[in-house]
Amino acid sequence: MTRLERYACVISYFEEHLPIAQTELKYQDPFQLLVSVILSAQCTDKRVNLTTPAIFRDFPDTGSMASTDFDTLFPYIKSISYPNSKTRHLIAMAKMLQNDFAGVVPMNIEDLMKLPGVGRKTANVITSVIAQQPNMAVDTHVYRVAARIGLTLKAKTPLAAEKQLVQYIPKPLIHKAHHWLILHGRYICIARKPKCDICGISHCCKYFKKEYEQKKSKQKN
Repeated sequence: MTRLERYACVISYFEEHLPIAQTELKYQDPFQLLVSVILSAQCTDKRVNLTTPAIFRDFPDTGSMASTDFDTLFPYIKSISYPNSKTRHLIAMAKMLQNDFAGVVPMNIEDLMKLPGVGRKTANVITSVIAQQPNMAVDTHVYRVAARIGLTLKAKTPLAAEKQLVQYIPKPLIHKAHHWLILHGRYICIARKPKCDICGISHCCKYFKKEYEQKKSKQKN
């Protein structure tokens, strides 16, 4: 199977079986999504979704979050990983949105990456989810799954993986493909023991082909 055939196979499967692919983070507007994505770094979406309702209730917009202080916001975030830095990032992020962007979350990568706590992955998530821009956020799930399947080859960094993925995935599908790979990695192609027996794309997966051939070889011997 060529690389182009592998991409076509994977895309065809997900278009049929997961035509509507969305983030599992719960939010009502771009600001809430930005807060959630910042909190989700090295933390599960489930934990973030348990934490954000109280934050959104008491700090519903950039103004209210920008005007609070560390000691007030920290108790809301203390159950999240790296609560100290994330508390500081959220307050500084809100202040910059107020001062530099009139309280509006920008929808371009460059401006988003100016915000405290926002790296390329977060900026890609915001622009792809909110504006459906053809930006591919590569987290640990996407990085692992893309390499296992064979969508990325010798990509040593998330950025390298991102460049390969956006090169081969049709632009109108990139914002959806991000969620396809994340969800597949979260529930099927898990890190330690991928569930190849129930995977719908095992027939076009390099990892499965290698494992299957090794098993056949052992059985013969």
